[in-house]
Amino acid sequence: MIRTLITTVIASVLGCQVYAQSIHLSQFYNAPMLITPANTGLMPENDFRLGLNYRNQWAALPVPYNTFSGWGDFKIGGNKERERTNWLGLGFAIYNDKAGDGQLALTQLQASIAYHLQMGTSSMISVGGSFARINRSLDFNRLIFDNQWTGISFNTNLQTGEPVGILRDNYNTVGAGINFAYFPNESLYLKIGAGAVNINRPVESFYNNNTDANIIKMRPSATVDAFIRTGDVFIVNPSAYYTTQSGAAEVIAGTLIRTILSSTNNGGTPIELIFGGFYRVGDAIIGAAGLQVGNIQFMASYDATLSGLGPYNNSYGALEFSLIYQGQYRNSNGKVKSSYSCPRFN
Repeated sequence: MIRTLITTVIASVLGCQVYAQSIHLSQFYNAPMLITPANTGLMPENDFRLGLNYRNQWAALPVPYNTFSGWGDFKIGGNKERERTNWLGLGFAIYNDKAGDGQLALTQLQASIAYHLQMGTSSMISVGGSFARINRSLDFNRLIFDNQWTGISFNTNLQTGEPVGILRDNYNTVGAGINFAYFPNESLYLKIGAGAVNINRPVESFYNNNTDANIIKMRPSATVDAFIRTGDVFIVNPSAYYTTQSGAAEVIAGTLIRTILSSTNNGGTPIELIFGGFYRVGDAIIGAAGLQVGNIQFMASYDATLSGLGPYNNSYGALEFSLIYQGQYRNSNGKVKSSYSCPRFN
């Protein structure tokens, strides 16, 4: 009975988070390989990028979430001197999520690969796959059960009949994805993508038996992302993200605007001011702002809760940060190699 109760409570809390503690970021556009492995190494202007993400959610509640990720991806091969070129993308990522009194945690180590096939000078198809090793843990010593209630207070020294210590479970998960990118001129870059994780339907259980096992269902997703240069100064970057699992769904849509404060055209360091807003359907309004200086981009976002949880957390949903460093490979003379035939925006 207690196990059923614990499972129900945990599932209820995590259901608000989205999909049984799947990694969840409002800045989905700054976590490319979390969305689909087809994004691995898909960079219109650069050869590699390294990123960090941090999210603090529900800090006003007794069970806040803290999410961290670190990742990197790289282009391999390709011939930049030709109008048409194909290349391979390789990537890695680590994700960690922890929440609640029982420190329910998820740690995910992921490797991804993608192949990018350029079709003429204005379009590209990318296909990718990923493999991840996931560790789940729950500290039962931090939990309090109903049979520890004395009628006056909880006595944590009383025996519960439940497991003691930290319970762990490990499993593997497989993902796949595809993107289509279209860049007809120097002012437009459009990308449409789809992907899925948990294709192998992994099984997780803290009790190592079939009775309590949970079959993790596949989670498909779709994205649309565009960069539209509207003049010498402004770049409009609308995007949308959709994913669903086990009957739950998440939809986020909005726009970032990049204001070019300085560019390489005048011989200076490219600097862009980034700001915008998104809406997570039925849940939150998300404001975002940041700055890109040369190869380094820093962004912060804030979720204002609109759902029924609002009165309990003073409408405070989450604070999120991302840091991305991008660069280009250099030749034997130390000079940056020429770019691929995709549009540039600085």
